[in-house]
Amino acid sequence: MKSIMININNDKLVDKVTWLLDHFKNDGLEIVSSEDIDDLKLLRLTRNEGSIPFEEYLNNEN
Repeated sequence: MKSIMININNDKLVDKVTWLLDHFKNDGLEIVSSEDIDDLKLLRLTRNEGSIPFEEYLNNEN
């Protein structure tokens, strides 16, 4: 898979570029914002962390 990043400072141009790229989704194009990538990286870091049942969290939230 190849990745490219496009930085656009103009909101109107963002809408136009997104509209154009949306036409390639059926061909396998995936559009991900840089904000989404940052969130996904943070989520990936938490994968190996332990977890507790939600009920236990509620019992100990204070």
